Amino acid sequence: MTTIHLTTTIQAPIQTVFDVSRNIDIHQQSASKSNEIAIAGVTSGLINLNETVTWKGKHFGFYLTHKSRITAMTFYYYFVDEMEEGKFKTFKHEHFFEEKNGITIMTDQLHYETPFGIFGKLFDYLFLKKHLTQFLLERNKVLKKVCETTSSKTP
Repeated sequence: MTTIHLTTTIQAPIQTVFDVSRNIDIHQQSASKSNEIAIAGVTSGLINLNETVTWKGKHFGFYLTHKSRITAMTFYYYFVDEMEEGKFKTFKHEHFFEEKNGITIMTDQLHYETPFGIFGKLFDYLFLKKHLTQFLLERNKVLKKVCETTSSKTP
């Protein structure tokens, strides 16, 4: 199993960061490089506990679909999305939020397994982990910008 651990510091209230991070429209904006769009389930606005979204995007030259469900949620501190259908053997993305002095610390822990035995492990080592890390870094950059812009407009 591979784990990607990222921490992003955002100058915005925890509620803002929590809501922006589960906003389907903002995710689509952050994933524009892969032409990722929501095609089924919740396709716009905020996704909530037990709801699903199916994404379609271009990765490694192929259009792929990935259906995930929000399997756990504790407002405004934690939520989990887990793959129900897709190309991974397993895929679990945990989102943690902590506020300190008006700054929110957002932590991503993405755990996944590739199929195809040693070939999947080799693909992960050579390409996939870097691709997913860059995907999350771009997502978090957009989330940070949206949250900090929204927060600066709040009186």
